[in-house]
Amino acid sequence: MKKILILFLIFISCNGEDIKPRIGIAGIWIEASTFSPISSTEKNFNIKYSSEIFSNYSFFDQSYIDKADWFPSMTARALPGGVVSKSAYESMVLQILQITKQTLPLDGLILDLHGAMNVEGMDDPEGDFIKRIRNIVGKKTIISTTMDLHGNVSYDLIKNTDLITCYRKAPHEDAMESKQRSFDNLISRLENGKGKPKYKAWSDVPILLPGEKTSTRVEPGKSLYGKIDELVNKNGVIDVGIWTGYAWGDKPRNRAAVVTVGDNKKNVIGVTEELADYFWSIRNDFEFVAPTTSLENSIEKAMLHLKERKDKKPFIISDMGDNPTAGGSGDVTWTLNKILKNNNLNKVNGPEIIYASIPGPDLIKNALNVKIGDEVFGYVGAMYDNRFSPPILLKGILKSVQLGDMNADAEVVVKVNNINVVVTNRRKPYHFISDFEKLGLKPKSTDILIVKIGYLVPELYDIRGDWVMALTPGGVDQDLLRLDYKEIERPIFPLDTNIDNPDLSAKLIPKSN
Repeated sequence: MKKILILFLIFISCNGEDIKPRIGIAGIWIEASTFSPISSTEKNFNIKYSSEIFSNYSFFDQSYIDKADWFPSMTARALPGGVVSKSAYESMVLQILQITKQTLPLDGLILDLHGAMNVEGMDDPEGDFIKRIRNIVGKKTIISTTMDLHGNVSYDLIKNTDLITCYRKAPHEDAMESKQRSFDNLISRLENGKGKPKYKAWSDVPILLPGEKTSTRVEPGKSLYGKIDELVNKNGVIDVGIWTGYAWGDKPRNRAAVVTVGDNKKNVIGVTEELADYFWSIRNDFEFVAPTTSLENSIEKAMLHLKERKDKKPFIISDMGDNPTAGGSGDVTWTLNKILKNNNLNKVNGPEIIYASIPGPDLIKNALNVKIGDEVFGYVGAMYDNRFSPPILLKGILKSVQLGDMNADAEVVVKVNNINVVVTNRRKPYHFISDFEKLGLKPKSTDILIVKIGYLVPELYDIRGDWVMALTPGGVDQDLLRLDYKEIERPIFPLDTNIDNPDLSAKLIPKSN
């Protein structure tokens, strides 16, 4: 009997090398403005199932495939927009839960979230989602949550996750690096047998600022996030996250936060409090990442720039209030209307301008029935957000056409005198040089480039001759004092300036089990 037992143990030992951890992947990712009139439904989400989910992660190669047995269930990712309908949320969550249930048991789970989802009738969708998925996978499974720094954390989210991390750069040039870190942290804790971190510390910081004021390109955001590299190397610290929060969500959880996870209680608490205290101490130093002014003044600055520094092109104006990458409807016509009515801009020999973009299915339909060089007209914009300006009857020369999938993503350029207006079938941000060039436009050499965006993504930032951000109206208005907040916890900076020494002490959150 003893000999049989020894042989059995040898067999287990020899085959132990082949036993890999079972890891699932799931998530819902959206930034949803409660001040935007559009609604986000399931059709707005790019939903992936099973192995196609691996394409979400550029770093996921054979080396990662070999580290675990992977059980990706479902991920849903959408362009930022308005509040998610309750029916869409329930449909996606139930699908994820049903598919994940079929993959059990799981040793680990990657939960891929943005953190700024808002859902009809809910205060904390991500908190609800993680509680429900925790009930499915059980208490033993290690959940590693990866997030955007413009997301929000809540007690339920932190309580039910074990490892948590977020981006450390804005713009998010480290997005894949951060997601990879969440994978690596999980795999490491499974491989070394240490399991769930012993401690999770959270400091709730009463600050709510837009990303355009907290960019890590400039101070003080650069120094704030720069502190992480040193602090994360302290003994017993696994990861540190700083969330600046989502400024266009009117819910109690919308505020800044610092979360640290690790095995050394003293250092986990110390790191959290050091960063929270520093964040609070520099709150008055945050400024917009570029000069910020009215649209009228932005145009004046552009014209002066062209007169004095014509060799430095393009002059870029950010049409910030309706930025679809932050949750704006993308179809506010207020800025375009001002441009078309400006006699210094809208004339035959005026400066060459690119305006990107405005949705206009009516004009797209007409454009697809005429030839390049023909006159085309149709209504554009204000289908969803007409609070500031009505739809525009746009009339000009059809310059180019780019067809999408069954025309659903069709884009055209309509030239009105020297203004090139990019019209899309549905809202779309323009980030990349290729977005313009495929339409026959030359953003690098145009005089004035006007984009519905906040801070410039790297490609546009690198080509700027100069740049200003226009304080325009919309669902993601950068002037937070103009927004009608009702549900966020007060007091909060900068809406309230007389805040007496908030409690920034770290709160230890119980382990998920």
